[in-house]
Amino acid sequence: MAKTTFTALIAALVGVMALTLAVPAEAGRGHGNGWKGGGNGGRYVQNNYYGRGGYDRGYRRGGDGYNALGAGLIGFGVGAIVGSALTPREVYVVPPPPPAPVYTRAAYGPPAWTPDWYSYCYSRYRTFNPNSGTFVGYDGYEHFCR
Repeated sequence: MAKTTFTALIAALVGVMALTLAVPAEAGRGHGNGWKGGGNGGRYVQNNYYGRGGYDRGYRRGGDGYNALGAGLIGFGVGAIVGSALTPREVYVVPPPPPAPVYTRAAYGPPAWTPDWYSYCYSRYRTFNPNSGTFVGYDGYEHFCR
């Protein structure tokens, strides 16, 4: 696994280097005959072209931006290839923990809503309400008779 990932990474880097070396570099030459002040009145000062209709007229002189678009698409493609080569193929999902045990109080009386249950609750609790099956405890709250 590690050897194939390393090989894919090296192949991607070689491909990127080949593409960057194949793109010609522009030396900043102006458009028209404006090279160093000749022809149509444009001039160069430290790699900036100041000619007629330049930045001061509202539009940009120079490249049309397709080089940047191409470089962005190439970078996206290389990133997708390298990213897919580096992703793990097997994913281990941890199983959920077992449910916690539920502890309840032991019921001492007969099953609820039976005639024995009614007589048990009447005899044990003075505030027993047979309609709801509850009694009022010492804390002031209603509790179900068990």
